[in-house]
Amino acid sequence: MLPRTLFSDEHELFRDAARRFVEKEVVPHHERWERDGIVSRDVWRTAGEQGLLCCTVPEEYGGAGGDFLHSTIVNEEMARAGATGPAFALHSDIIVPYLQAYGNENQKREWLPKAVAGETIMAIGMSEPSAGSDLQAIQTRADRDGNHFVINGQKVYISNGQIADLYIIACKTDPTLGGKGVSLILIEGDREGFQRGRNLEKIGAKAQDTSELFFEDVRVPITNLLGQEGRGFAQLMQQLPQERLVVAIRCATAIESALTKTLEYTANRKAFGRRIVDFQNTRFKLAEAKTQAMVTRVFVDKCIEQHVKGELTSVDAAAAKLHTTEMLNQVVDDCLQLHGGYGYMWEVPIAKAWADARMSRIAGGSSEIMKEIISRDLLTDLE
Repeated sequence: MLPRTLFSDEHELFRDAARRFVEKEVVPHHERWERDGIVSRDVWRTAGEQGLLCCTVPEEYGGAGGDFLHSTIVNEEMARAGATGPAFALHSDIIVPYLQAYGNENQKREWLPKAVAGETIMAIGMSEPSAGSDLQAIQTRADRDGNHFVINGQKVYISNGQIADLYIIACKTDPTLGGKGVSLILIEGDREGFQRGRNLEKIGAKAQDTSELFFEDVRVPITNLLGQEGRGFAQLMQQLPQERLVVAIRCATAIESALTKTLEYTANRKAFGRRIVDFQNTRFKLAEAKTQAMVTRVFVDKCIEQHVKGELTSVDAAAAKLHTTEMLNQVVDDCLQLHGGYGYMWEVPIAKAWADARMSRIAGGSSEIMKEIISRDLLTDLE
């Protein structure tokens, strides 16, 4: 691979610590978590103690005051190990930034230190049975009643849904205004009328719990409003580029990991008296994967660089997600094929990588939505 220039020596020391944590606290337990469909809360607290959660939260709120490169390192090391649970990236780099960006001082001081410590696990509720990518079509309502919101509705496909303590829920506070009537509201997991549905059984990412959520006359104080009323849709749009970049970061690393595993397997497995890697078709497929991994890595690192500068556009983030997720699915499928029947066995890492990869083309905005974002920008350029 080409040398990477993003990280300082301090960042690489942090990477060593993150890698040791993953090897000791995640990898040995991941198979059990996959069977259980959920991870232990202990791993969250241990990650918090070692400074691996919410890396960018300032010291005044209990964080380490790191930068997005620290977050990148944690995500890369989790992806390198094929760890889909615990969902640190979702908590630290997708949900907590909403609190940092839009929370008032009381909300930040109450919740950020607990999130950093792994004591409070967070989830975000956007998708509904009738509203996936079209967030303006959500039906969950938050009606004013004095100094409270009364919330009724349903969410689905919510990662961390079973284990979370605090939820950011997208609600309609004014159903007549479309996207301008959406607000984000904090809901604690022990509120009366709130109920977690079943832990959904997925094709992959089995260690990451995913749930339905139900709200029946859930009363929360108006002080639980996150940011301004009616600004929820805009807030979601502002934060989605980082979410899509986080997906791209994990995918770029997963491509490299799949290539490494497949190279090792084909170099040791024999057929017809020859190593699998000695067949021209194998070498050509590996050469293609190597090239794809290199190109993807350079592109994603450039996007990270732009994001650290505050210059990553929503279009570039969409392109990063589109490219990396499609490429990951192509590469892991080719790599599984080179494993033969062995690659179809669940206990084999490439099989899990293949199943886990499929979600990436859907979550955080489907590939079709990414194409829509990019194509609209192309048409704007023509005007």
